[in-house]
Amino acid sequence: MTVHNLYIFDRNGSCLFYNEWNRKKQAGISTDEEFKLMYGMLFSIRSFVSKMSPQDMKDGFLSFQTSKYRLHYYETASGLKFVMNTDLSVSNARDTLQHIYSNLYVDLVVKNPLVPSCQPLDSELFGTRLDSFIRSLPYYSPTLPDPFWFWSWF
Repeated sequence: MTVHNLYIFDRNGSCLFYNEWNRKKQAGISTDEEFKLMYGMLFSIRSFVSKMSPQDMKDGFLSFQTSKYRLHYYETASGLKFVMNTDLSVSNARDTLQHIYSNLYVDLVVKNPLVPSCQPLDSELFGTRLDSFIRSLPYYSPTLPDPFWFWSWF
């Protein structure tokens, strides 16, 4: 079980914050390009889900999964979008994303007059507290080295 990365987008699609923990493969493109692709994909998926759903979806789009990872999505009333990628064993991270928003983002960013709004987030305190919180999650597990690495020397 592991957490790969976290994106925070504003309502206009600008990436305000990005961090990664156990991301094994890089995208091979610039981070700005990756952020645009991620936001575009989210925009398209949200639109597709809202149009194709056979029921009225009060919670909207929550997550999707591929054969390798699961993307978890949480959107606030103000239009902030929190996106976390995890492995497939994490079935629901909505409470985690709500906690990040209400207990970390609001307390350390929104209520802090020294942090400018609608600009990329450069708060060391937010980054440190977020990192501690993610590492304390029951489904966070750092990538462990191969236990047989020693024998590969012989």
